[in-house]
Amino acid sequence: MTTATTRATRTPPARTDAATGRARSSPPAAMTSLPSLTGLRWVAALLVFGLHVNNFGYFGGHAGRIVTWGFGAGATGVSFFFVLSGFVLTWSARPRDRALDFWRRRIARIYPVHLVTLAVALLMAYTLAHQSKPTRSQALANVLLLHSWWRPWWQTLNPVSWSLACEAFFYAAFPLLFLLLRRLGARGATALGTLSVVAVLVLARADAHHWMSQSIYSHPAARLPEFVLGTVAARLVLLGRWRGPGMEASLALAIIGYFLVPQVTPGYSATVCTLAGFALLIPAAAVADLHGLPSLWRHRRMVRLGELSFAFYMIHLLVLRAGVSLLGTKPHFGVLAGLAVTTVAFALSLALSWVLYEAVERPARRLLLRGRRGGKSAPQRESLPSGHEAQPATGHE
Repeated sequence: MTTATTRATRTPPARTDAATGRARSSPPAAMTSLPSLTGLRWVAALLVFGLHVNNFGYFGGHAGRIVTWGFGAGATGVSFFFVLSGFVLTWSARPRDRALDFWRRRIARIYPVHLVTLAVALLMAYTLAHQSKPTRSQALANVLLLHSWWRPWWQTLNPVSWSLACEAFFYAAFPLLFLLLRRLGARGATALGTLSVVAVLVLARADAHHWMSQSIYSHPAARLPEFVLGTVAARLVLLGRWRGPGMEASLALAIIGYFLVPQVTPGYSATVCTLAGFALLIPAAAVADLHGLPSLWRHRRMVRLGELSFAFYMIHLLVLRAGVSLLGTKPHFGVLAGLAVTTVAFALSLALSWVLYEAVERPARRLLLRGRRGGKSAPQRESLPSGHEAQPATGHE
């Protein structure tokens, strides 16, 4: 989730105008970047922040109920990030790329910030009161991004990093998945996307009815269908065969789905509510960028915030946790005090995310990718996801 734009490795094919039947020219080279996806990434990260403000109980009374109404479903942002990850990796994939080169770029992309925030979380665990100390196995699982595979590990240290463990699994599977996608035409890709949706529906029902011994909310294999759906959407756009609605309709569907979340069983089932909206909104925003259509998410300030969104996501929960030492657990402030505390937490999180981005994320990526392409670092400009913490019903704190 670091860079301002997402660059394609090729210009999408010409499309046919539905009204005239004539082929439209391919978008200009300058429009092969997808800044709207970076702007949308910030919105998803902000929803996660709002979820955690709600979970930490900064607001009480009527204000608390409003915050719960607005951000209680913020956990669905993780589904957006997983779909976005599949879309962007497919969009920017290099057809002749080796798997080892791809994995190297992925490590350079997420691991430096993960390690730094993990170290901060470890320091907090041993210096602040009321912080649980991890076992050796929990700490090692966090370092290796394996902690989402077993329930007792997933919320230790920096809880938001559980989604990075899911991403690590997606990265491991992507070279083989991309090889399959390249062999599929529009019909085959659509069939694969349909199977992904069916898989989500089946898994949601299984989770809601406790057919399995534990929740699958954070299990990497259970979140894979969302990632695959994103890859399918990108494949259809690249083939010029995407037939989804525009941004306005897609955004409306995403918002409706978001506010339907409280009506379903908490946990994985929330994915069903927002999956269609997210899977339509992401390619709609990409198509808008390709053809120069109006997009609020392309504004330079939105793009800049989107650049910081991964670091913001990774640090904000640690800021909120540190605040417990000063504010207590679930203080339930009034409106003005709650707004003041939330503003301070937001500003501090944003400032630290800027430091992480400029002092860790960018230089570490350049260092790790040094020596590629004639000795110069060549990081791909990709919009990548993060996740969030806890289930929407209970939260973590």
